Amino acid sequence: MWHQLLCGRATASGNPLMPIPRRGLTLIELVVVLAIIALLTGLILAGVQRLRTAAGRTQCANTLRQLGLALHSYHDNRGFLPPGMSLEKGHAAEPYLSWLARLLPYLEQAAVWREVEEAYRQDKNFLSSIHVARAWTIRSFLCPSDGRIGSAASLDVTGHLVAYTSYLGVVGRNAGICDGLLYMDSRHKLTDASDGASATVLIGERPPSSNLDLGWWYAGWGQAKNGDAEFLLGVRTRCYNQYLGVCREGPYHFTPGSFANPCDAFHFWSPHPGGANFAFADGSVRFLRYSADAILPALATRAGGEAVELPD
Repeated sequence: MWHQLLCGRATASGNPLMPIPRRGLTLIELVVVLAIIALLTGLILAGVQRLRTAAGRTQCANTLRQLGLALHSYHDNRGFLPPGMSLEKGHAAEPYLSWLARLLPYLEQAAVWREVEEAYRQDKNFLSSIHVARAWTIRSFLCPSDGRIGSAASLDVTGHLVAYTSYLGVVGRNAGICDGLLYMDSRHKLTDASDGASATVLIGERPPSSNLDLGWWYAGWGQAKNGDAEFLLGVRTRCYNQYLGVCREGPYHFTPGSFANPCDAFHFWSPHPGGANFAFADGSVRFLRYSADAILPALATRAGGEAVELPD
């Protein structure tokens, strides 16, 4: 009975109470909502990617700044910059050792440096199994934007484990001229940069080669047992020896590169959009855009006498 009374109850207007129909989304409205969600998601992801890109570029710049300071500390302690690579006509105590390895004590890596010295005392062949530090990843030598090189990788050519660097010493225009500050058996003072320390580049970014054959931090031969394209590079480097079978001779220029292109090992570039970071002889770090390629030879020479205006 109560059910009947309730069902028969009238409203103030005399109409019986009726359920209010619920209006659903039309197909067009649903499509609009989904489009808005997709747009917002895209904007958020793009923003996150921009932040990651900016953070990677900043981290690389900070790492380069540390390397620049380490070079200055080495210079203050020894009176000259480290050799880009040691050979001394076969008489070097640490043949083919890189300038990066010599900075280890100035990068809070004294224990690693002691391991390097002991290995060379036992065997001067850096490919020997004695040289275990060859495979040790040193974060101060890596750009975080290159996910390929976070750990050592085995090379098919040698079967040895090696670790890599994203930062190469500037030999000048190329290894045949060696008019920069870091090259095979170099021994320069910072005052040798008569063009001005603030206008002379010491280090630049270049990821290891696509097959990870070039870019070892510890020691290496490079193109001609001179460290060229290994941990040293010129701003107008030429490709030669066995690498000519794959890549053109050049000279190569400061242009964008790709992790997949083997020929990008012969010029400075970075994973950061638009250019790469460079450390200068005065300890400063600047991000140079690829449009600066024309003035890079003047910046790479230690005593070319060129008047260079750095881009903003």
